[in-house]
Amino acid sequence: MSLFLFAFFLLFFHFLPKAYSSPYLLDKISSLPGQPLVGFRHYSGYINVGDRNQKALFYYFAEAQVDPPSKPLVLWLNGGPGCSSLGVGAFSENGPFRPRGEVLVRNEHSWNTEANMLYLETPVGVGFSYSTDTSSYEAVGDKITARDNLEFLEKWFVRFPHYRNRSLFITGESYAGHYVPQLAELMVQSNKTSFNLRGIAIGNPVLEFATDFNSRAEFLWSHGLISDSTFKMFTSMCNYSRYVGEYYRGSVSPICSRVMSQVSKETSRFVDKYDVTLDVCISSVFSQSKILNPQQVTESVDVCVEDETVNYLNRQDVHKALHARLVGVRRWAVCSSILDYELLDLEVPTINIVGKLINAGIQVLVYSGDQDSVIPLTGSRTLVHKLAKELGLQTTVPYRVWFEGQQVGGWTQVYGNILSFATIRGASHEAPFSQPERSLVLFKSFLQSQPLPEAF
Repeated sequence: MSLFLFAFFLLFFHFLPKAYSSPYLLDKISSLPGQPLVGFRHYSGYINVGDRNQKALFYYFAEAQVDPPSKPLVLWLNGGPGCSSLGVGAFSENGPFRPRGEVLVRNEHSWNTEANMLYLETPVGVGFSYSTDTSSYEAVGDKITARDNLEFLEKWFVRFPHYRNRSLFITGESYAGHYVPQLAELMVQSNKTSFNLRGIAIGNPVLEFATDFNSRAEFLWSHGLISDSTFKMFTSMCNYSRYVGEYYRGSVSPICSRVMSQVSKETSRFVDKYDVTLDVCISSVFSQSKILNPQQVTESVDVCVEDETVNYLNRQDVHKALHARLVGVRRWAVCSSILDYELLDLEVPTINIVGKLINAGIQVLVYSGDQDSVIPLTGSRTLVHKLAKELGLQTTVPYRVWFEGQQVGGWTQVYGNILSFATIRGASHEAPFSQPERSLVLFKSFLQSQPLPEAF
């Protein structure tokens, strides 16, 4: 018996240091309520950041479905600013599961078929992320967000050291056109070997305020959503960038109010501006971009009887399984109601940061769902082409179609084999939600630095 006990304790103390030195195991999710059986591991929890570690940023991490050690690490950020990468990105767009009533169903086109996917609820005050100091929610802007995101990643690699040297890509959409380049720039400037940053991909991104917003008029007119006379008035008397700037400064001129009222009347409050052709229930993803479209906030129509993502993420058993908690709010929400974001940061261009990243050798993909009127493809395409010209990048792949299966997936153009632009045909502002198959083809090609399929 004494020999047996001796052997037991020897084995126990032999493996104890390994378990203790692997804190990520405490974040492992045994099973989410209603989850189907899967063969990959997933984790969620908190990383503390800030001067006093008062900010707790929540993450969800789904390892690749097949051979995770051979796959890159991809960070996904949603926009808003102030909307959830968990509820929008992971549970509505490109994550492994989607809520359906009381259960989760598999997303066959999840991006964790190609990569290890890390979703971060940022800034603090978004989703399950919180602060013990409520002043942290006040006057949050791009610089604070980028700094917190960098600290999150540094500490996440301490918790998951086996991912430290993995190829890293940062992706996101909408206002992540600010989050992603600014975080990548800090990573490049830090010159730390812990970051093996290979590329960034941003969908329907805000890159340069005036160009992105003012491209809406032509998009709405060309899609028949506004009349000729309104288009003329729209482009000559008050453009979108002027209106939004006045709106955030609290001094909208009467002429701008009149123009925007006519635009709203003609486009109709029964058309989703983030997907002008598709009638679908996307209330949770729809709300993430209301800040980019302020005149629509009180005019949106919720076509969903029940918002399954919000209902699911407000269940106590789900909170327990995710190791999550609500602090300072009574319910989990798609977009934060407690965050006071510095919205004038919207007017600060980030396309110049994208240029710096290219000069540092970072691959860049800008893609657009072509049915989005909020950040239309025309503005993004103009900005990418202008940037390529400024950097002296020659066209290496002329503008052409690309395929998903036997159908045209969209159009693409590549400059200098480092800067790419692509559209996703039939996709909304949240492309992986509305066109999951085509978005996955684009994502896979981006990770592998391979040209998009030229034929079926």
